Amino acid sequence: MTVEYVLIIHEVENYQAWQKVFHNSENLRKEAGERSYQVLKYENEPNKIVHFSGWTSIADARAFFESPRLVKIREEAGVKAPEFVYLELLESGVL
Repeated sequence: MTVEYVLIIHEVENYQAWQKVFHNSENLRKEAGERSYQVLKYENEPNKIVHFSGWTSIADARAFFESPRLVKIREEAGVKAPEFVYLELLESGVL
């Protein structure tokens, strides 16, 4: 199974409020094609979040993230100006 990736960088009004909405949407994300995720923050900016996730396809990820439903969820979560980067894996390894 091929996995494609999405990198999202955005600022949130409040991390704990965002985190609650994020976890409440787990089933929705899984049904849309998300297979794995990591949430990271900038070292000195606790409300600047990076969401890195693996998807069944870029088309599935794009359809999900650009859907009107998710636009509303982002507004509820206090997300400010998200930046989406859709990525195809070239290679990976563990050192």
